[in-house]
Amino acid sequence: MAGKMKIGIVCSEYNFDITQMMLERAKEHARFLDVEVSKTVMVPGVFDIPLAVKSLLKNKGIDGVVTIGAVIEGETEHDQIVIGQAARKITDLAVEYEKPVGLGISGPGMSRLQAEDRIERAKDAVESVVKQWKALK
Repeated sequence: MAGKMKIGIVCSEYNFDITQMMLERAKEHARFLDVEVSKTVMVPGVFDIPLAVKSLLKNKGIDGVVTIGAVIEGETEHDQIVIGQAARKITDLAVEYEKPVGLGISGPGMSRLQAEDRIERAKDAVESVVKQWKALK
């Protein structure tokens, strides 16, 4: 094994009361799995995540990326568009760069209470990236 896995985390500042806790859970879980978080990038919202993911994936020192966000339902279907576009692009980038990217974005169609209930899901995104990385080695 070529040393410790190094990951990047891209976290949305939108709904920061939720995403801040998700970010902490992700970092804690990375430490638990003995994975180094080399870089954390904060972006305004979930729609802005793919560009930061691409920047991290281009970095030779980063083995995978975890995305963190919470898309809470509003009055319109905007939440579905935001997460749909972001998830599609994130998937494309993982395939393009042949590095794992974990989707730690909760939503769409959830209330603030449901978002709070899903904070722990950030750990699942870290777990996914680590498992994919090991499987691809």
